[in-house]
Amino acid sequence: MSDTLEKIGSSQIQHGADNNRIYLMKLDPADLPGITAQLDALAAKKGYTKIFAKVPAPCAPAFIATGYCREGTIPEFYNGETDAAFLGKFIDPTREITPQRDEIEKIITLAQSKNNSSIKPLPDGYTLRPAVEKDADELAAVYKQVFASYPFPIHDPDYLIETMRSHVCYFVAEKDGKIAGAASGEMDKGNRNAEMTDFATLPEHLGNGLAVHLLKFMEPEMKKLGIATLYTIARAISPGMNITFAKCGYAFGGTLINNTQISGSIESMNLWHKTAG
Repeated sequence: MSDTLEKIGSSQIQHGADNNRIYLMKLDPADLPGITAQLDALAAKKGYTKIFAKVPAPCAPAFIATGYCREGTIPEFYNGETDAAFLGKFIDPTREITPQRDEIEKIITLAQSKNNSSIKPLPDGYTLRPAVEKDADELAAVYKQVFASYPFPIHDPDYLIETMRSHVCYFVAEKDGKIAGAASGEMDKGNRNAEMTDFATLPEHLGNGLAVHLLKFMEPEMKKLGIATLYTIARAISPGMNITFAKCGYAFGGTLINNTQISGSIESMNLWHKTAG
């Protein structure tokens, strides 16, 4: 079941049982300070174990005063000017426990050692292009094959078309006329940032660096659309995706502990960010 999107005041939240959390996606500062109590009340009502908030850095102290901790920061996130603070409040203390913390730290160190390292050419036979609406069925099938579950309904062609028409640009790597890999840029046009996300490569095409090449292909496309800041929220225990972003010059921004349900379990996620050069 997909999470619910709704408003508290003028602020956008997402919540649901799969992630077992509330995600404050877009804060209207006019909703402070009361929104923190409203989030607590919703978490108590639904039995959620975490509240996750992405807010302008000047608003962070109001959340920290009510029990949130700072998990990450992305500079110049809003309109290329104001930093974003990524905050977590652990309703259940056990959710803050991370047995894989040492492994996550090793992956971060490994990825950072690859920062701006050389990238092998795209193998012969592959092409890259923006996706269009007629790709939706095949694109959804690729996502369904790669991800057993996902925080958003990318397995649904109608959802892909709906988001294409509003705020998401999808991109594909093809071979022999078939999609081999995919990714997307989810834009917040008002704040001029984009999340580089939804990376998926079919098993038979792994090892060809498609994610890196998709990312490099996407970046100038996002810049042309007026995006100033690029970022991702990558699975912390996935060396490949963390290395992909580091190779492309992204900086590490923090770890979101036990934050997101992917492929059947709740995982920690790493922030990586870059100015859209």
